[in-house]
Amino acid sequence: MLNIIFMGTPDFAEESLKSLMEAKYNILAVVTNPDKPQGRGMKLVASPVKQYAIEKNIPVYQPEKVRNNLEFIEEMKKLNPDVICVVAYGKILPQEILDIPKLGCINVHGSLLPQYRGAAPIQWAVLNGDKTTGVTTMYMDAGMDTGDIILKEEVAIGEEETTGELWEALSKVGGEILVKTLKLIEEGSAPRKPQGDEYSMAPMLKKEMAQIDWENQTVSQIHNLVRGLNPIMGVYTFLEGKKIKFWKVKALKNEEFLQAYEEMKEYAYKLSDIMEGTVLLAEEKHGLYIKAKEGILQVLEIQGENAKRMQVSDFLRGTRIMAGTVLENVH
Repeated sequence: MLNIIFMGTPDFAEESLKSLMEAKYNILAVVTNPDKPQGRGMKLVASPVKQYAIEKNIPVYQPEKVRNNLEFIEEMKKLNPDVICVVAYGKILPQEILDIPKLGCINVHGSLLPQYRGAAPIQWAVLNGDKTTGVTTMYMDAGMDTGDIILKEEVAIGEEETTGELWEALSKVGGEILVKTLKLIEEGSAPRKPQGDEYSMAPMLKKEMAQIDWENQTVSQIHNLVRGLNPIMGVYTFLEGKKIKFWKVKALKNEEFLQAYEEMKEYAYKLSDIMEGTVLLAEEKHGLYIKAKEGILQVLEIQGENAKRMQVSDFLRGTRIMAGTVLENVH
């Protein structure tokens, strides 16, 4: 059985570590990011990978940095692993670490490489409205997700699926594909396919992405934005100077909206002249509908300023919004 050093940080990586333990691999040590202050009290919280490792009595290393960290590199060499498995660790490994294991460093990446190299592959697949994504295992090299591919597994993305839901699904696939990969490596039959020159990137998300641009984004793009940034950060707009966040929405064609609400049919001819970001209907019984580019945005889950997330019917019970109100692009 292979001797493994496992490097990872979030719950996505924890699933892979669990799969290795269940497959009875010998985990020599776990390397994860340092504990981070969280919540109002800014109390230090261990990563999901560290919490699981402690539960299973696996030695844990938490270096602040790995590059030029001679003491840490020497410790890893002493452990003498056959393989280092890296899953969402959060740091780029220097060549000195990549050279340590006899059978190489293996990475589990949440996309079908060479698509979406980088920090946020799962989020960008949803943000871009992709129908499929997947998980890839590869031999690591010094580049950013540029190594030779071992295995790939494709996964469908549901039309309403959020980043959070897809993250969970792919984390389980990641654990399964990692075990399959290690079995092939053990047998000496693991494939090795170079990625080639055509690739796309998945850079880190920025906070300013979360604001809706009613003027330029289509209803479909707003829908994908809400799905893609859930649960990381809610997508927001301004209602009478106050920030409101959307956590769940649906994109409707004008015809779908007009069919559902007969009383709106008399306004059908006016719809194209109404400004994007205008509230068309806001009633506790029926919901919240906003005019957007190329369609109507139905809001299902919402969060008012300094309030909790809630169903839109509960929100409208306590907040009156007049039809014709225009949601602002800027504060």
